[in-house]
Amino acid sequence: MGRPSNTEQRKQEIVEALLRVMSECGYEKASIQIIAKEAGLAPGLIHYHFKTKQEILLALVNWIAFSATERLEKMSEEVSDPWEKLGAFINARLAKGETELPQVVSAWVVIAGESIRQPEIKEVYQGLIEKQLEMLKTLIAEVWQGKSIESKEVVHLSAIIIAAMEGAFQLSATANEIMPKNYAAQSVLALIKNHIGA
Repeated sequence: MGRPSNTEQRKQEIVEALLRVMSECGYEKASIQIIAKEAGLAPGLIHYHFKTKQEILLALVNWIAFSATERLEKMSEEVSDPWEKLGAFINARLAKGETELPQVVSAWVVIAGESIRQPEIKEVYQGLIEKQLEMLKTLIAEVWQGKSIESKEVVHLSAIIIAAMEGAFQLSATANEIMPKNYAAQSVLALIKNHIGA
C-alpha cells in the first residue's frame, strides 16, 4: 500500500499562505513566487495544485466562509433563546476573543475589493453576503414581534447590520489603532435592540 495523498493538506497550506500574504500586501502583490515562499514550497508545486492565482483566491474565500460557519456553530452551542442566537451570530463575526482571526478579516477586506475587479470573485462574494443576509433576516424576525423575514423593516435592518459588519471589517483592517477596542459587536447589538424597541 502506498502513502496516503497529501494533496488536500498541500492545498490548505497554499490557501493559508495566500491568506498571510494578502493580509500583509494585498492580492495584486501576492505573486505565485511569494505565496510559494510563504508556504515553504516550490512555485511549481503551487501550479501543480492550482492552475491560477485566482483559483487559490476562490479556495481562500470558501475556506473563510467555512471558518465563519464553524465559529458561529461553536458560539451557538447550547443556545436556544432567539436573542442569544442573534447575539451569537453578531459575536461570531465581530467579537474579539480567542477565536478571532485578524488575518482573515484583512483578507476579507481585500476579497471585497477584488470582487469589484473580478466577476468570478464578485459572484462568490455576493453569494456569501446573500447567505449572511438571509440568516440575519431570520434571526431578526425571530426577535421582532409581529415581523416576518419579508417585512420591509426586517429586510432594511438586516441590510444595515450587514453594512455595519462589513464597515467594521474595513476599519479593523485599515484603522484598527484609532478605533475603540471591542466596540463593534456590542454596538451592533445595541443598534438592533434600539431599532426594535426591545
